[in-house]
Amino acid sequence: MGTSKRFDRYMAHLALGLGHADRHAGLKGYCTGLMLPLARKSVEPMAARVDPLHASARHQALHHFVAKAEWSDAEVLRRVCQWVVPHMDFSRGGWWIIDDTGFPKKGVHSVGVARQYCGMLGKQDNCQVAVSVSLACDQGSIPVAWQLYLPENWAQDPTRRKRAGVPESLRFATKTQIALQQLQTLLSEGAPRHCVLADAGYGVDTGFRQSLSDMGLLYAVGVTSAVVVWPPGVEPLPPAPYGGMGRPPVVPRRTAELQPMSVKALALSLPAQAFQTISWRQGTNEPLSGRFAAVRVRHAGGNAGKSRLRPQEWLLIEWPADQAEPVKYILSTLPASISLNDLVSAAYQRWRIERDYQDLKQDFGLGHYEGRGWRGFHHHASLSIAAYAFLMAERLIADKPVGGKKNFAERQVPALPEDYIPRGSPARPATRDPFDHDAAAPTQLRTARPPRPMSLLRPRKQKTTLVTQ
Repeated sequence: MGTSKRFDRYMAHLALGLGHADRHAGLKGYCTGLMLPLARKSVEPMAARVDPLHASARHQALHHFVAKAEWSDAEVLRRVCQWVVPHMDFSRGGWWIIDDTGFPKKGVHSVGVARQYCGMLGKQDNCQVAVSVSLACDQGSIPVAWQLYLPENWAQDPTRRKRAGVPESLRFATKTQIALQQLQTLLSEGAPRHCVLADAGYGVDTGFRQSLSDMGLLYAVGVTSAVVVWPPGVEPLPPAPYGGMGRPPVVPRRTAELQPMSVKALALSLPAQAFQTISWRQGTNEPLSGRFAAVRVRHAGGNAGKSRLRPQEWLLIEWPADQAEPVKYILSTLPASISLNDLVSAAYQRWRIERDYQDLKQDFGLGHYEGRGWRGFHHHASLSIAAYAFLMAERLIADKPVGGKKNFAERQVPALPEDYIPRGSPARPATRDPFDHDAAAPTQLRTARPPRPMSLLRPRKQKTTLVTQ
């Protein structure tokens, strides 16, 4: 079966989750537009390219489909998983990767826009931020949950909420709370308990790590250099004896000799022979490697070290030979028997979500949505992920990059007529947000063996089930 026929079948599979047959054309037209080599993948230029002879009518139809139609983003992403997951090989393990990404914006009316940290810019600026969870294996990864972070000033403003169509049931939640809820939902639907990866923005939160453990999930998450631990070989004294009044003591006792220390101080105290050079994956031109050490520690709570005694876990330290001090710290509950090579390899799988964001923004228009509403923002993201997922599945099927990322879609649509005048010309002005198009190489998804057949995610009846091997 050719790629074009598989694309038609994929569209038909996703369309079953839209609720109404009249939305099928909008789905195929929108996804096709997202896969075309357009500089701007907002509704109007996609409509003009997909149906140039009826650009105005198609623009209205696609705009209604993405901004107004009441279809479920969660159901579409579930069906995306059903299509892609059977081609992913989890024989060497899987990972849940948590991260967030920002979209620079001007003005104050787009839903969730506020002055906050934007990873795309590397600084505080006016932007929207979305939290996602991706499912990953050695071959690649795909976002399976996506939600806009709604800042507190937005969450408490009923006028702006109503104007942007924010669901009435939605309340303010931190990014870590959003991520935990996304994971909890996935697990309740039968998702496997893979190891969770996240950067220090999430990992430094003690409650976040404890919640992962409470859900039965292993983790390898970044922390800052100020996090305090009980170093190897140092065990605090048990809590003071209970005196019979008030709550029983739970904080381990310390003495002048028994003190916790920051992970930075611990790293600086390690001998040079504790560090090894480990190569964790093949880069574009050469293997990527670093200088690492791993020790067993107990987290000691806040900077004051006042917390109940916690189980031992790994502290993974990266300290390049040309740096004056370590550059990265990771706490992990992966098994105590794991080798340093495997620990580094697992913890550094988080690079995949950065590549997902890069490709989604550059090639699939993730940041190009020009509407202001909650529904349109999430619909556009779900469709961008759907388009990205199809190309990922094609690479996995072929076990190599598909020649010409979007050529198959491009061949199905006519070229623009010579007399076409896009909206936004001086005759018909329209506002546009600036877009910084960062160049990036296409994702190379490789595997040492052909993908094994995987259990297909079954259609929803009473309870959704997510099954992988």
